[in-house]
Amino acid sequence: MKKILITGANSYVGASFEKWLPQWPDKYHVDTIDMIDGTWREKSFAGYDVVFHVAGIAHVSADPSKKDLYYKINRDLAIETAEKAKSDGVKQFIFMSSMIIYGADEPLGKEKIITKETQPAPADFYGDSKLQADLAIQKLADENFIVSIMRPPVIYGPGCKGNFPKLLKLAKYALIFPNIENRRSMIYIDNFTECVRLVINNASGGIFFPQNEEYVATKDIIADYRKIKGKIIFMMPVPVFVCKILSRNKSFNKAFASKIYAKDLSSCREYNVVKFHEGIVGMI
Repeated sequence: MKKILITGANSYVGASFEKWLPQWPDKYHVDTIDMIDGTWREKSFAGYDVVFHVAGIAHVSADPSKKDLYYKINRDLAIETAEKAKSDGVKQFIFMSSMIIYGADEPLGKEKIITKETQPAPADFYGDSKLQADLAIQKLADENFIVSIMRPPVIYGPGCKGNFPKLLKLAKYALIFPNIENRRSMIYIDNFTECVRLVINNASGGIFFPQNEEYVATKDIIADYRKIKGKIIFMMPVPVFVCKILSRNKSFNKAFASKIYAKDLSSCREYNVVKFHEGIVGMI
């Protein structure tokens, strides 16, 4: 039986991972520790096979006054946790990095394809705080300490926060929607938790780029939701010059931009247990 310590309470990913593992009751034992008050430093990590670090501040504010806090939590806390795990004899450390380290979306009409050659280039202090932790923790790896870096795109599923549930809320009322072609890498929460489980099972180190088998267009999220609900939708063509004007709006550009991981970055597909349509059904 593998003993796993999740560092970071009340995390969507951490809680979902803990709920996923009881399918194999004889294979995993999971504990979660809160990282807020600092008492975690007094707890020994000895005896755990894996530490899965999910504590962090999400990308919710670009307020410069929060910059130091982002680095304190997303970088310093993560590195300190990894160092403690190694010092206490833990065999494997899994760090939640993010696709955000590759920078901002391209304007509408351009596609950002992240390949093996693409170098991280964060666009803000949130992305930079994640990247600095990502790179520093990689350096801790050796023959006795496996480091697994997860760089997922948008993670969505029941109870998730962020832009995905906002899209579904919009879909309830969107009788007409822009017929704009785009592609996004995303991953359903069950697919991501299964990916992490396989990384643990195989004691796999390195950098991982988990994503659904399919790229997703924003319009398909809306259309699929309305189809499931038995509602009609009209896709409205949008002229190119109008798209260029609308792309100046950050929220609009974020909703319809194209940003994907190249397929060869995610060659292992055993973790894709839920198809895109099934994931939408699971969120309704």
